[in-house]
Amino acid sequence: MTTQHTSHPESPSAAAPDNQAEVLRRQAAGLVRDLRELADPEGWKARVDPVGFGGALGEAAKSLAGSPGAVLRAGFGFGVDSAKAVAAAASRAVGGTANGPAPLPEKDRRYADPAWEGNAWYYLARQEHALLADRLTELARAARVSPVARRKLDWLVGQTIEALAPPNTVLTNPAWPKKIVETGGLNLVRGARNMLRDTVQNRGMPRQVTPGEFVVGKDLAVTPGHVVYRNRLIELIQYEPQTEKVHEIPLLMSPPWINKYYIMDLAPGKSLVEWAVQHGHTVFMISYRNPDSALSDVTMSDYLREGPLAALEVVREITGQDKVNVAGLCLGGALSAATVAWLEAKGTQHVNSLTLMNTLLDYTGPGQLGVFTDETTVNRLERSMRKDGYLPASSMKTTFDLLRATDLVWNYVVNDWMLGEDPKPFDMLSWNADSTRMPAAMQTEYLRTLYLENQFAEGKLELAGERLDVADVHPDSYVICAENDHIAPWKSVYKGAAKIGGTVRFVLSNSGHIAGVVNPPSPKSRTWYGESDHLPESADDWRDDAGERKASWWEDWTPWIAERAGKEVPAPSRIGSDAHPPLEPAPGRYVVAG
Repeated sequence: MTTQHTSHPESPSAAAPDNQAEVLRRQAAGLVRDLRELADPEGWKARVDPVGFGGALGEAAKSLAGSPGAVLRAGFGFGVDSAKAVAAAASRAVGGTANGPAPLPEKDRRYADPAWEGNAWYYLARQEHALLADRLTELARAARVSPVARRKLDWLVGQTIEALAPPNTVLTNPAWPKKIVETGGLNLVRGARNMLRDTVQNRGMPRQVTPGEFVVGKDLAVTPGHVVYRNRLIELIQYEPQTEKVHEIPLLMSPPWINKYYIMDLAPGKSLVEWAVQHGHTVFMISYRNPDSALSDVTMSDYLREGPLAALEVVREITGQDKVNVAGLCLGGALSAATVAWLEAKGTQHVNSLTLMNTLLDYTGPGQLGVFTDETTVNRLERSMRKDGYLPASSMKTTFDLLRATDLVWNYVVNDWMLGEDPKPFDMLSWNADSTRMPAAMQTEYLRTLYLENQFAEGKLELAGERLDVADVHPDSYVICAENDHIAPWKSVYKGAAKIGGTVRFVLSNSGHIAGVVNPPSPKSRTWYGESDHLPESADDWRDDAGERKASWWEDWTPWIAERAGKEVPAPSRIGSDAHPPLEPAPGRYVVAG
């Protein structure tokens, strides 16, 4: 017989000094940590210049200082061409049609206003900007720098050119004075208000959406379903059938945890989940928790075990099926492929087919993200995450916004601050603004093992006790990528897909990273496709031989996944099972938690 001891809480008066002492102790420890960081050169570098742009600029400056001829040629050329641009603008001021020395792109919606051609001042501003862009690019190319510095230098030059574009300043955008006349100057007041608000509330970045216009569970992520499983990292949603019969093999969707899952269930008519359910699939969705400091030590192995592997077991138990079709997006796709390889290593393959959307498996060509994924930057990022134990959501969002600065930053500088307008409602940008944190341990491991060391493609990735190789992904795979993807460049996606061990249907769409997922049938949709046990080595060779359709990839994927989803059976009469009953309606609590 054991005796149960019950502890009695101390009285408030007795507990208060201890609580105060603990608070003071933590504050002191934090102060000491901050002082150590400031005293350490690497510590303050991580805070002041986390991406290492200063080193890249230093290399470029040193190189150009040793080649003064390149600088002089660029400066002299700019001066000569600038004079020609002034002469052309002067001619236009008196009714002439002279063209300046800089060729101007015809298809750029920022310059749709006729004033850019008809007004001498605005024409000159555009000419001078184009000339400056050419000379900055010329100087950057003349600098002899390391490959890492080259990526950063080229990115900085591109950002500078975009920032200096004439539409971004009040003196060189014809829309600004027109708006003053139109509103009687109210746009000045509204724009100043918006800029002040964004400086205080949005870290100095212009708002892309008005908070509250789209509500998760009401406007977004509304396909009917229930949460049937929950652990510390995920909730698993099972969606209600919308057809009398369903395919016997269920479909598990694996989203990235960099953002929230509902990009795959955006809104009625724009939801891949809805599309799959309406085409007779029993669909399950992983919804990741937005991690905080308590999950700072969570690793990629934890995400594998408590994410797709745990979800697969629940899906198999609920449906009674041994095999499951899996569809993964971006980082969720990489983890899905790793899951297949892990199951292969264990000899217990439960994945019937694999769909990968905008997913890198080979990271030797990371595109613009290579600017942020070199050794020095990853080291500094690791240091910066020590205090809170995670990468803030705002850091992730700002990084991705800057990859498309013209559309996601400067467009809203003009709209919100210059013109004093509120951003137009846009469901995809509402999702984009609903970003998440990343656990420190996982984020560092992810960047090191994949972006820096490319371990999965080289068969060296170790997760949950197994060594994983892309070549061990044997189930039939459907790989979709996007022609204008700035996060997972399509040729880099192709390179990874070519290493998959099974039959691959590779499909290219004419959209971007996010629009490539939200891709319902549209007259504007185009896809290129090809299927093979061994894809050609060159992505360009594949495209030359690929078939072409005026259709969304959803339409191409539908018969492909149906062929691998088994026979049709009566739709389930209940959600979940005795072992995994419904816990609450979709979209669940993790997706709406802060």
